[in-house]
Amino acid sequence: MSPLPPQTAPDDPTAQAEGLERIDIDAARAAARHRHHPMVRTLGTVSELADQMQLTTLCGLVIAGGLLGGRADIARTGLRMMAAHVLANVVKRRIKNRLRRTRPEKMVRERDYQFEVGEAEGGHETSFPSGHTAGAVAVARVVARDRPALALPAAGCAALIAAVQIPRARHYPVDVIAGAALGLTAAWAVDRLLPPTPNRKED
Repeated sequence: MSPLPPQTAPDDPTAQAEGLERIDIDAARAAARHRHHPMVRTLGTVSELADQMQLTTLCGLVIAGGLLGGRADIARTGLRMMAAHVLANVVKRRIKNRLRRTRPEKMVRERDYQFEVGEAEGGHETSFPSGHTAGAVAVARVVARDRPALALPAAGCAALIAAVQIPRARHYPVDVIAGAALGLTAAWAVDRLLPPTPNRKED
């Protein structure tokens, strides 16, 4: 019986990866096969709402809506959303500036891969952690804390944004998990530094 073929070609830059990193790479490579599927493309476009500028705008609109409507509790929720988003983004950026990881799309398309300490030379090397996931989870957690009636849709949106980053070949599963942990941590910190309004009114 002939031996099973290797999972990677001899010149594959991921060939030396082992353990969790090997599983992470293989999962991302398998999911990336679906990156051109219309549904993945559509959901990927929708997930851009969690990009830095778009999420900042959303938080700002909630603050403005609360102020203009005379709802201090809603304005405070928007402020807390903004604080969690900014905190998650600042920490995410510091990590990305110090840890270089090739995005799955480039790994698959150009057979290039690095995961090491060092300053990234472009967006194609800033895979870890997932910023879209961090921001979406941070904001969703604040919304769920302040507006329990919106907890389920907020969590669902954040989960969708996080999950689609893998088949669209923007992030590895571990990047998404790290982003989610960062978002939850940012929301936890905001809960302690800027707690929600006591006895808030429910819509």
